[in-house]
Amino acid sequence: MATQNIYILAIESSCDDTAASVMLNGKILSNVVAGQSIHEAYGGVVPELASRAHQQNIVPVVHQALKKANVDKKQLSAIAFTRGPGLMGSLLVGTSFAKSLAFGLDIPLIDVNHMQAHILAHFIDEDGFEKPPFPFLAMTISGGHTQIVKVNSYFDMDVIGETIDDAVGEAFDKSGKILGLGYPAGPEIDKRAKLGNPKAFKFTKPKVEGLNFSFSGLKTAILYFIQKETKANPDFIEQHLNDICASIQYTIIGILIDKLKLAVKETGITHIAIGGGVSANTGIRQALKNGEAKFGWTTYVPKFEFTTDNAAMIAIVGYLKYLEGDFAAQSVTASSRLKI
Repeated sequence: MATQNIYILAIESSCDDTAASVMLNGKILSNVVAGQSIHEAYGGVVPELASRAHQQNIVPVVHQALKKANVDKKQLSAIAFTRGPGLMGSLLVGTSFAKSLAFGLDIPLIDVNHMQAHILAHFIDEDGFEKPPFPFLAMTISGGHTQIVKVNSYFDMDVIGETIDDAVGEAFDKSGKILGLGYPAGPEIDKRAKLGNPKAFKFTKPKVEGLNFSFSGLKTAILYFIQKETKANPDFIEQHLNDICASIQYTIIGILIDKLKLAVKETGITHIAIGGGVSANTGIRQALKNGEAKFGWTTYVPKFEFTTDNAAMIAIVGYLKYLEGDFAAQSVTASSRLKI
């Protein structure tokens, strides 16, 4: 008996990227993302502008994804979409579009949790990338989230640690803003950190119980440090920018690795997978690799294009849910604060 071909069209619109992807039986055929450069002028995402841009982008992005995959919409088995968490206005655009398309084509609708998708991106069939075995620890690090999750199976996950204030991506961006760098600042800090001395300046790590994180105190410490130094020397940032970036990055990575070490100790699980936009950071990737040799971890980092917000990760969850017959009703609504 021939296996049935399952074509999933996935839509992601949780923040400021409009994305669509087509998947066939767990393999990505297309993965299209339209970014929104409009937010750079504001130093952060403006929700109202984001939802308007999604409305403009969603039809061309979906069209492009189908065209690149060489798939006709009549071939689709189901539509998967991000239900949450995210910006409500942005989520509503993707949700409404997905519901209408699934209704029009008379095919199943599948709602996806954005945070689960970051973790399950590791299960996309991609040559050269290993899939973590269950149970494993997942660290999801992005502009909006910082979590450590114990993953028992595809849809059985326990959040065992998370940020109590700022996410790690915010810590990078807000530090960058203090230094006068553009938005988003994470990639620029990463680039400059390679040229600087990570131990040039010492920032105190926040003391937080258990596996939870805090980054707001670090951000304040960086602000006071810069204010103090620039008062004594107005050219301080310019003269020491690479060292400052290296020291900030070194401190942030130290916080993440310390919590991972504790999570491994508490759970006995040594398989560690990372996801989310900040996992593109080369310093974090290197620190995880070092952890393999130093602590006996096995680490899993997804393909770069599957780390930031994208629809391929929504597609893999859609595919796994399709196999289980786990479909959403047309009455499903977006949820900005959806939990894992």
